[in-house]
Amino acid sequence: MAAYDSLASVYDLFMEDVDYEGWCRYLTGMLRKNGIEDGLLCELGCGTGTMTELLSGAGYDMIGIDNSPEMLTAAQEKKDRSGADILYLLQDMREFELYGTVRAVISVCDSLNYILDEQELLRVFQLVNNYLDPGGLFLFDVNTAAKYEAIGDSVIAESREEASFIWENSYDAESNLNEYCLTLFLPEGDNGLYRRQEEIHTQRAWSAGQLRTLIEKAGLAWIDAQDAYTGLPVTPDSERILIAAREIRKQSFIG
Repeated sequence: MAAYDSLASVYDLFMEDVDYEGWCRYLTGMLRKNGIEDGLLCELGCGTGTMTELLSGAGYDMIGIDNSPEMLTAAQEKKDRSGADILYLLQDMREFELYGTVRAVISVCDSLNYILDEQELLRVFQLVNNYLDPGGLFLFDVNTAAKYEAIGDSVIAESREEASFIWENSYDAESNLNEYCLTLFLPEGDNGLYRRQEEIHTQRAWSAGQLRTLIEKAGLAWIDAQDAYTGLPVTPDSERILIAAREIRKQSFIG
């Protein structure tokens, strides 16, 4: 079963401890510091649209891209409730296409860790560069090896009335690949029975050095790497880092 096919229905439930609002305040602060106070933004790996909705509420016109129909269905349901003006596109970020350029591209919740191949990640960065306005920003976070090493080979379980899960994790430091088998128990109607589903998720730990090399190879200018959403410098113990890069090669005028 593909990642997020079943998880989509309970994703927000299990992510309720994530400080999306705090992350949004931090990201919008960075955008506004760089003169991006409004305009069109694109979120890669938008999932169920939580951050997309928050950025829309902060005054930005939003495009959300994800390759999971189930996650986008949940995002569309949020959009229907909020009335937000958001365009959702079912696309793989390794091949995404936009109708024009955007002022910034954003990706959160370690979506880019799902890109396992260096050339494929370079391709994502090249596409980002292609679709950014002159001087546009690219902001994204990734999990680090420190995060995966902290989880290590472990089993995590959580039981709730709405759903339960068992998370069996393994990390290979040599390949930098983290894999977890997620077993979900989802309610089946109102009869007290649960449906069992399994998903396999694989992520790769990318270092700041690797990311900088690929970003610059894609033609973007490296701005900064920091401990995610704290503004502090990256340390060996940083479990999530936030990267900022800029488009530098397009003409900023029409002539």
